[in-house]
Parts: sequence; structure tokens; C-alpha cells
Amino acid sequence: MSRSQDIIGRGPSLADVLAQRLREEISSGRLRPGERLPTELQLAGTYGVSRPIVREAVGRLKHDGLVLTRQGAGAFVAEPSAISSFRLDISDFSNKDEMRNIVELLMAVESRATAYAAVRRSDEDLTHIQAQLDAMQAAIDRGDPGVDEDVAFHRAIVEATGNPFFRDLSDFLDRRVRTFIRAARSNTARMQGLTQAVQREHQAIFDAVAGGDPDKAQAAAETHLKNAAARLTLYLQP
Repeated sequence: MSRSQDIIGRGPSLADVLAQRLREEISSGRLRPGERLPTELQLAGTYGVSRPIVREAVGRLKHDGLVLTRQGAGAFVAEPSAISSFRLDISDFSNKDEMRNIVELLMAVESRATAYAAVRRSDEDLTHIQAQLDAMQAAIDRGDPGVDEDVAFHRAIVEATGNPFFRDLSDFLDRRVRTFIRAARSNTARMQGLTQAVQREHQAIFDAVAGGDPDKAQAAAETHLKNAAARLTLYLQP
């Protein structure tokens, strides 16, 4: 791997860009199985980014199964036999068939997670979910899109399942899919009444989780995702 300076242009997907560069190094064989990756400091200098960005990019590769980390030793390229990665590279979010497939995947994961949350959540979990719901309403009242608050609400529900694999898969989908959807949703604020309609869907999810009803919780999550898919065509309009 060349150590010559190769500055990546600044942008919102900086860690993703760096992760893709490193994937190319691995797939081309310039970084071989079992080989130790350059240190965070070396990668930061090579690509002109900060060490936290490097750490985030390497974390993406680790989630993809391309890299293994050893405490105190660093990160290493995984052996081919150890790689069992699931790739989800979305290229065209205006493609209706592709979006339908994505929504089906999200529905399978998130609606089921919401059902589990309804029967497993603790009082502390419920308090945390309620706080995120209230934060979304406060954002709406301020005239903000409430994108970060929305993400935090759904993350709190996933955490309430008590299943770390749901959390990890949700993180993976968040990086691959929801980054785009969250950005597109910022347009919601300019559509009269739409943010409050979304909030009513969130309230229905919360009520079902609070009531300990897994069937209602799953149905409310499915309704929310179906409506989100319908709204996506509005979000994508310039």
C-alpha cells in the first residue's frame, strides 16, 4: 500500500469513502489476508483525515468481516475463510423496485424488533423511548425536521430488545441505507402537516410498546415503514 499522500475530499461520507479505499486495497491484494493494516496515525497521514475518521472506517470493515482486530496488536485483514460479510450497496434510491426491496428488509428487521421490545422492555427502556419521542415533538414544535431525534427513537426501541445482534444489524442498515433516507427526510419540514403525521405513527408504536402488546407493536412499525416508503417519493423531489 502506497504511503504517498492521497487526500480524500471533505464531505459527509468521509468514513465511507475511506472504508471503500481500504476495501479496494484488500480486494486488489495490495493488503493481503493476515497482513496488519497501517496504524491509525499512518492511515490518517496517508489519506489526510483525522484518527476518529480512520477508526470509524476500520469499524465498517470490521462489521463487513473484512478486518479483524486484536487487542493491543491492531487491525488485520481477515483470512478468506473467516469472511462472512453481507454487502448492501445501494446505487439508485429513485429505483422503485430497489426501494421496495429495501423497505421489505427494514420491515422484516424493525417490525420484529419492535414486537420483541414490547415484551422485553424494562421501565428504564420505556423511559428512554419516551424521552426520544418527546424530543421529536420538541423538534417539530421548533420547526426542525427532527431527523436525529427520529433515529434515536428507533435506536432506543432496538436497544429495548436486549438482543445485541438486532443492534448490530440495525447499525449496519443505518450506515448503508438510512444515511440517505435521513438526509432526504430533511425535506419533510417544508411539507405542511407531514412531520406531525409521522409523529402520530411514532406515538402508535410507543403506545403498543408501553402496553406490552407485541402484535400491535409489530403492526404499528409495519404501518410506519409502509407509509415511510410512500413518503419517500415526496422526500426525493427537489
